Amino acid sequence: MTDTPNVTITTQDTSGDGSWMPHVGQETMDFLIRSAPEESRESLEAVAISILSKGVSPEELRGTQTGLVIGYVQSGKTMSFETVTALARDNQFQIVIVIAGVTTNLLNQSTERLANDLGLRDPSRPRRWVQLENPNNNDESVQFMSSALDDWRDPDTPDDLRRTVLVTVLKQHQRLGHLTSLLSRLDLAGVSVLIIDDEADQASLNNETSQDSESTTYARLMELRSVIPQHTYLQYTATPQAPLLINIIDSLSPNFVEVLEPGPAYVGGRDFFKENPHLITNIPPEQVPTRNNPLVEPPETLLDALRIFVVGIAAAIELGESRGNRSMLVHPSHLTAQHNDFYNWIRDSLEDWKSCLNQPEHDPDRQELSEALRIAHSELQLTVGDGLPSFDRLARRFRIAINRIQIMEVNATSGKTPKVDWPNSFGWILVGGAAMDRGFTIEGLTVTYMPRGIGVGNADTVQQRARFFGYKRGYLGYCRVYLEDGTKEAFEDYVDHEEDIRNQLLAIQQAGQPLDNWKRAFVMSNALKPCRESVLDFDYMHVPLAARWIAPRFVLTTPELTSANRGYVQRFIQSQTFVPNEGHADRTEIQRHTLADTVSLQFIMENLLVPFRVTGATDSQRNTALLLQLSKVLEENPNETCAVYQMSSGHKRLRGVGHEGEIKNLYQGEAPVRPLAQRGTIYPGDQAIKNDDRVTVQIHYLDLRDDEGSVISPDTYVIAVYLPRSLAETYVVQQGQK
Repeated sequence: MTDTPNVTITTQDTSGDGSWMPHVGQETMDFLIRSAPEESRESLEAVAISILSKGVSPEELRGTQTGLVIGYVQSGKTMSFETVTALARDNQFQIVIVIAGVTTNLLNQSTERLANDLGLRDPSRPRRWVQLENPNNNDESVQFMSSALDDWRDPDTPDDLRRTVLVTVLKQHQRLGHLTSLLSRLDLAGVSVLIIDDEADQASLNNETSQDSESTTYARLMELRSVIPQHTYLQYTATPQAPLLINIIDSLSPNFVEVLEPGPAYVGGRDFFKENPHLITNIPPEQVPTRNNPLVEPPETLLDALRIFVVGIAAAIELGESRGNRSMLVHPSHLTAQHNDFYNWIRDSLEDWKSCLNQPEHDPDRQELSEALRIAHSELQLTVGDGLPSFDRLARRFRIAINRIQIMEVNATSGKTPKVDWPNSFGWILVGGAAMDRGFTIEGLTVTYMPRGIGVGNADTVQQRARFFGYKRGYLGYCRVYLEDGTKEAFEDYVDHEEDIRNQLLAIQQAGQPLDNWKRAFVMSNALKPCRESVLDFDYMHVPLAARWIAPRFVLTTPELTSANRGYVQRFIQSQTFVPNEGHADRTEIQRHTLADTVSLQFIMENLLVPFRVTGATDSQRNTALLLQLSKVLEENPNETCAVYQMSSGHKRLRGVGHEGEIKNLYQGEAPVRPLAQRGTIYPGDQAIKNDDRVTVQIHYLDLRDDEGSVISPDTYVIAVYLPRSLAETYVVQQGQK
């Protein structure tokens, strides 16, 4: 074995657009030759260099950088972060951690793909990796990692014998906790670490839920990052909805963005819904299974889709193209009972067709089936063209085609989601629901049948169901998508919003600006007004704003964010003149406030409300809805003013927080409480401190303490905003007119 010279890291940037220049070495070149399509290798390498160059240089002993990497659904995000992983190995990163999905199936899928694509099990290659899946905090794991890190510290160890530790871990709070405990036992001084958070918008955010499960995951992620003194954290996502991006910006603080461009063979939303709408078929309401419309027999559109699929399978067999996979996805509902209904209808239909095809040609049932298949063939002829064999040539292949189709119900009714063994069959029909949404790979998908409605209408959920996107330009003519009307409209609307947001982020990327600038522009710029209005159509933005206070529930965040927020508030306070607010003579110091009564709404938006960060997902969604509504107020009246109160005249209050950082009681109550006849006569309570006709902002200055009474976050500011009913009603009316 020939020793490879140790890599020299270039700190002067030449093409990576970052603070240092990564070196493309043997690992990256081997990976691209082994696993990447030839036409994509150059772009994959260039993008990986761009991404890694914006992270922390391996020469730095401490420091963190966070990047947001945005792609399309099924567009090759995994290939991108695999290239970055190989490049990190070439540049002396000793540990790479891939946070890979919220289910065991997705974790296993990612672990297997990384092992295969990086050649980890190829005995002919140097052993440059140690792969650990969901490592526990035990002596064996410590030994594996310690010995690998010792190799990097030993100057006599040749580069080919140095091993980078590749960890794949479930995005689940206990597993992340085990990994954090394991890393805490290691000497990580001077160790370069790359963390890749796949599907970063899922479960990674500090999401406000009744069970606190996702908030726990967020807390474990923050703890993981805190024990690694030098790391680059990359958030990969394909859901560029503005509210979700704002939540990512607020919660996980990315410093830079990279917008991935797919290869020329990629087919996405624009290809289906704008350029080739004839590939989309509406499922009529009477064929959509609902509680009020239970189906007792297979809907005709399902049988149409099934015939299209069978003809496509027969064509592939006739043309000798049956070495990969062709598949059909049926996504009827989130209810597993309906999965079983559709599974049985498909199975029985294929069995009936196979039986018919075994009958004499003059048999009326066979003739009826042949005519239906001929219609499907004619339909495909319109989009495949001359490449589709004639119906007479395919007729003798239909029985073989049906025999090559495996039907599978993909859900967790048996306890866990089954694994699809793709090599066992050419044709697959998968019937299921959420298990086949985010992150689930469906090989060779050509026909999608989705009578399921959009539900709550979250744009990211709708988009993640688009498993029919992907690298299929070569067989796009065989693709068909059957959708319920509402879902089809949601996809059409989503395509415009996605392109708009991607273009905005691409401009931020090319200008090298921080993502905070995008957030500010999105909320405030008149040029982006149409995109803002499209966001307001998302159901998860329909939060009640009328005549109520909007304040974050989760107030305990990182010291860095707390410090940044403190700076925004203090600079704003210094820019204003506050005077004592009138009140009862017997009020205590805590109940006495100062007021700036005619503050420009434009000024406070730009200098306080927009840059101020909240980290809870629901908090962020509510706050984003508020900011967008305030931007509409400014569009109608640029000179609008608001009232701003320094609660307790800027004196500090003490407030308790729960174990996940949720504030127990932000607002001071009424005084006195009893007797009831005198309740609130001295002090009406914080929530009554407002102007009923104008926007009101309260600035709360707090020390946050835990359940034991210890102050865990001193000098913390919380902002509460009151939107009067008159302004909120304007928002409701405009929504109703759309």
